[in-house]
Amino acid sequence: MSQMLPESGFSSSEMAKYDTDARAGAAAGVAPRHINLIALTSLFLIWGFITGLNDVLVPHLKNVFELSYTKAVLVQFYFFAAYFLVSVPAGMLLRRVGYQLGLVLGLLVACAGCLVFIPAARLQIYEVFLLGLFVLASGITLLQVSANPYVIGLGSARTAPSRLNLTQAFNSLGTTLAPVIGGAVFFAGLTVAADPDTAASIIEFRAREAALVETPYFWLSVLLLVMVAFFSWIRLPAVPEHQQGGASGHDVFSLWRFPRLTLGAVGIFAYVGAEVAIGSFLVSFFGEPSVARMAPFEASKYVSYYWGGAMIGRFAGAFLLRCVSAGKTLAVCGLGSVVLIAVAMMTSGPIAVWSIVAVGLCNSIMFPTIFSLALRGLGRHTSQGSGVLCMAIVGGAIIPLLQGVLADSAGIQYSFLVPLVCYCYIVYYGAFSRTLRGSAVE
Repeated sequence: MSQMLPESGFSSSEMAKYDTDARAGAAAGVAPRHINLIALTSLFLIWGFITGLNDVLVPHLKNVFELSYTKAVLVQFYFFAAYFLVSVPAGMLLRRVGYQLGLVLGLLVACAGCLVFIPAARLQIYEVFLLGLFVLASGITLLQVSANPYVIGLGSARTAPSRLNLTQAFNSLGTTLAPVIGGAVFFAGLTVAADPDTAASIIEFRAREAALVETPYFWLSVLLLVMVAFFSWIRLPAVPEHQQGGASGHDVFSLWRFPRLTLGAVGIFAYVGAEVAIGSFLVSFFGEPSVARMAPFEASKYVSYYWGGAMIGRFAGAFLLRCVSAGKTLAVCGLGSVVLIAVAMMTSGPIAVWSIVAVGLCNSIMFPTIFSLALRGLGRHTSQGSGVLCMAIVGGAIIPLLQGVLADSAGIQYSFLVPLVCYCYIVYYGAFSRTLRGSAVE
């Protein structure tokens, strides 16, 4: 059995394979590592920005089409459902065409999804927007499946976690910038709502507001096409063989024998769902007369603070987790989220606003920590276990939908009970993950 390196999660034999592949890539004339890393990091920034735009797109389309909370949050449902439906086909495709071509195809699919927003805005059909979001997210799923192995393979396995944290930090930067820029486009020039008694006024209002979506997604499509040209030209290193194997159906089902992985997948489901749900409802929450009565443009700035807290906490967590138990840190952050959400539900004004924004800081270390705890001790099954955890990202589709249903029936302030319950589970997983069986026989 190969000795596992706790700081990276890889065996010593795998680490040696990384170094050998890196030297072979240099001899083959691939682009320098720092150029490759910068290029790949730009992808994380872009898809973080696209994902973050959804948080202001939800309230904007709710306003345009006069939707219930449940229907408005279908934006997140269609977006994150793609992770669950496309991940396995994407892995199968990449084994056939290779990872670099996978990046190019992912960018092209994402570009096509952005372009769907133009006819959607002109036709003023909500379902066409949802179609564009699903296509866009399918492309991002391809990018994620392709880019992560490259980031790991761009050097020694000893420094792989550092590279992944760096790229994830830029992903968080994208989600932080998106609400500010998207809010400026969608809400800064927000027009007066249509007169409900005048059909012509309603049509004019919808056309004017829906057209605001065209410009940002058109320029995103242009940027993605530029990236297609770049990644078609640059020579990236080959992905190590042990990183290329996707999980077969038999492998996936056999992995449920390990409680730490199984319950970790539930943890990823709960975390992503809670994080996305909170971000999706912040603009509406801050706009409630009983909370802060904020205008949408002003509220969108606080959405950026929410995601910015996650970015700052991710940098701090990288140092903190070197000297503090990962499970205990996860439990404490989960408990902090529970308390903060409870305060936001029971108060109003600045206390409610900053309490819910501060949940973003608690979120920061959760995803990588749950991921690493769930995969600990899986050995050669690590890549298959990673696939299982990635599929659990579908929580971003389900949990916001449940919160939307509760918001329509009980009010938006009480709807935050849904993410609160999710964080209660994360407290349990962080506190007891060490006692769960998670080792696999090599």
